[in-house]
Amino acid sequence: MLAKRLATSGAAVALTVLSLRATDVVAGDHHEAPMAEMDPAADIADLYAWHEGGNLIIGLSWAGYTLRESPENTVPMLDADVLYGLHIDTDNDNIPDHDIYARFGQDDAGNWGVQVENLPGATEPVSGPIETNIDAGGGAQIYAGIRDDPFFFDSDGFRTTLMTGTISVDNTRDFALFQNATMLVVEVPLASLEGGGASAFQVWATTARK
Repeated sequence: MLAKRLATSGAAVALTVLSLRATDVVAGDHHEAPMAEMDPAADIADLYAWHEGGNLIIGLSWAGYTLRESPENTVPMLDADVLYGLHIDTDNDNIPDHDIYARFGQDDAGNWGVQVENLPGATEPVSGPIETNIDAGGGAQIYAGIRDDPFFFDSDGFRTTLMTGTISVDNTRDFALFQNATMLVVEVPLASLEGGGASAFQVWATTARK
């Protein structure tokens, strides 16, 4: 099985995202094909890419919205048989110049960890526990685990805008509040990319299952 989500990127980019749980799950990015929804751990929800302070940050989520619970009370959707890929094309030929791969696994006590390979600027795979900021060296870091869905949507304001023609969005009403997400986040210096990140580039994500 192979799934792909594309984020046009260059200066700053953000697409939507999000979350999971084993029960009562709906897609955070609208509905998928039936077979994709049957495999939430491999079902990409959304992809974010932006840069800040000389670093590129990429956030990938999968599985769909979960129950409205606090992040600390929500279990991430992880599967050791799914390979997550983040691909960066720096010369606009639609061929990735960087292929970052992440996979998850458990130790004998059942604790989950993440391993990331081919991180720009890193000379070897980077690994560590989930729910932790992992220092990859050289200004790079990774994180995997639960986060509150960053996607904002005022559903009441959206409907009112459609009915009246007047923009009625209220930033204090967030339909996605506490809709948690399973996310993989990587942060690398732009200077570690091919070409130094000086020109526009593309970012996309894939998942593959054994």
